[in-house]
Amino acid sequence: MYSSLRLTFCSENKNYGKNNRIMEKKITVALAGNPNSGKTTIFNMLTGARQHVGNYPGVTVEKKEGLCKYKGYEITVVDLPGTYSLSAYSIEELVARNFIIDEHPDVVVDIIDASNIERNLYLATQLIEMNVPLVLAFNMSDIAERRGLRFDIEQLSMLLEAPIVSTVGNKGKGKVELLDVVVETDQEGKIERTHKVSYGEEIEAELARIEELVAGKERLLSEKYGSRWLAVKLLEQDSDVTVNVHSQEVLDVVAASSKHLKTIFGEEPEIIIADRRYGFISGACEESVKSSVELRHTSSDVVDKVILNRVLGLPIFLLLMYLVFKLTFWVGDPLMGWTEGFFNWAADTVAGFWPVGAESALKSLLVDGIIGGVGGVLVFLPNILLLFLAIAILEDSGYMARAAFIMDRIMHKIGLHGKSFIPMLIGFGCSIPAIMATRVLENRRSRLTTIMVIPLMSCGARLPIYALIIPAFFARQWHGFILWLIYMIGIALAIICAKLLRATLFKGETTPFVMELPPYRIPTVKGTFIHMWERAWLYMKKAGTIILAISIVLWAATSYPKPGEESLAGLDKEQLQEAELTHSVAGRVGKVLEPAIRPLGFDWRIGTALIGALGAKEVFVAQMGIVYSLGEIDEGSEALRAKLQAEYSPLVGFCIMLFTLISAPCIATLAICRRETGSWGWALLQFFGLTLLAYVITLIVFQLGSLFIG
Repeated sequence: MYSSLRLTFCSENKNYGKNNRIMEKKITVALAGNPNSGKTTIFNMLTGARQHVGNYPGVTVEKKEGLCKYKGYEITVVDLPGTYSLSAYSIEELVARNFIIDEHPDVVVDIIDASNIERNLYLATQLIEMNVPLVLAFNMSDIAERRGLRFDIEQLSMLLEAPIVSTVGNKGKGKVELLDVVVETDQEGKIERTHKVSYGEEIEAELARIEELVAGKERLLSEKYGSRWLAVKLLEQDSDVTVNVHSQEVLDVVAASSKHLKTIFGEEPEIIIADRRYGFISGACEESVKSSVELRHTSSDVVDKVILNRVLGLPIFLLLMYLVFKLTFWVGDPLMGWTEGFFNWAADTVAGFWPVGAESALKSLLVDGIIGGVGGVLVFLPNILLLFLAIAILEDSGYMARAAFIMDRIMHKIGLHGKSFIPMLIGFGCSIPAIMATRVLENRRSRLTTIMVIPLMSCGARLPIYALIIPAFFARQWHGFILWLIYMIGIALAIICAKLLRATLFKGETTPFVMELPPYRIPTVKGTFIHMWERAWLYMKKAGTIILAISIVLWAATSYPKPGEESLAGLDKEQLQEAELTHSVAGRVGKVLEPAIRPLGFDWRIGTALIGALGAKEVFVAQMGIVYSLGEIDEGSEALRAKLQAEYSPLVGFCIMLFTLISAPCIATLAICRRETGSWGWALLQFFGLTLLAYVITLIVFQLGSLFIG
């Protein structure tokens, strides 16, 4: 296409001449960059003062080419039109994008105005998404230095997975270094990048749907553009890409995805995608640029000066978490009372089908096993909803990304990246999606370490246990603090365990990642409630399936076998209940366990409940309810709390929470750990290792506490 152009050239080889010409390797370099980034100056620096100027075929956009001879290479330099992005909003953007896609330059050099780093890196993120061989030239580096900007070039280069060269085009500085890197990049060829801009859970889910569909329905387009880049452009409603899609099914899915995302975020997907790209840039700059002058999102930057402050950041995070837990009890307690009243009414209604005083296995199964077991878990649904609502607001506002960034400083010290904290945050909802979320971590050592410690994050399944125990043993004004303390203990233990694992089983360097910092947004009401409901529904579904099944099994285990009539003669109601329990399967297992758990302050009743919690943590509450409600039909959590308070001390109550926090995760978590690690060895190490850790720590706390309390 360009063979008819006369090319001028520069030569770094002074002996180059007609008599010593050799066959040279050819490299095509495309110069991209924002207007006023100094791109033309760099072009002149590489090719000399004279270039051939023409137009791109079919358009009036100016095209410049030049030739540079360097170390036996013939480098054709094409100066692409100056653009801020590679969307389809202007002819210049289309020309630049189409040249890269259609002509396949060997290397793309993105000229960055180093004094205006954030705005200029937006184009770089799009080039990274195109997965082209990329070099970043930080031009005007002298101006950036005068403005007080200091770049950690090595760190930033690793984060962006592209070599960076500092240049001053108008003074000819960095020319040789840039040409050296261009040659090296050409020799390396196209690489598969491990880092990518993450657009968030909702957008990534829709991109995955579109990507899978276009790979099958639009194979030629997918091969030309790459399925992910194509999916992103379709979701951005890029007209130049959309017009080439022939499958109506693909277009329908894209339209449905756009509508769904707009419902959640209240804005078009392309706006959210742009925000996430800037979040990627902001995160990279926070980690590798000092005194960065951010010109975009001024209000976000002002807030971040406080939120991300090295002194204030962590206390603010801890305070916000405390307020979340305080809200969970303050608002949740009255709602929980209404829910409890409903299940008490349901139990009374079902029991009313039998004559007063009449007992039967079916009545006991329905009232004590199903309503008592499942209802005993669902009664805490208001607390679950409030916790998930608060977390959804923090996530959608952009704060949770900052929380991960704040924790990054701590995580680096234990050999992990702040990005590992994101799956840990998800672990507050459920360990299963949290373990699956570790897929964002490319380094296997970091991923395995994160998977192993995720169960130490207090999942929503543990909250019913806390909601039962805390009001039973602690004054109302201490409820929020005790809950906050339990969550913080889990985080602290996760950090300590991760440090030990990285120092022993998973030794090695920490792979750098970009920590995205999206701009602050006001969460939409609908989007927030959707996120809250998705997590709450998983909890309810588990109550209606797994917990229901386990409750029935536990009811049977606590009801059978029945002792002989002669052994029950003369016993009062409470003695009768204990005799029946002791004779049952659960009672016998609990009695066998009791010597081992007695040093923790636990008896056989708690032991049987802990066994049930292996199926699902919430079952602990259901099991305790079943243990104490046999023969009773109208007792709710208040009566259960009263019995616990009469039987155990506050120290034992705290140790129950501590043990259930640390001990082996549920069976479902064990299974997902096996699937994600690819080994039963790691899953069983997690299972037994955490149980042993829970035993040792609870033993120490109870024994020391007993000494001080007397």
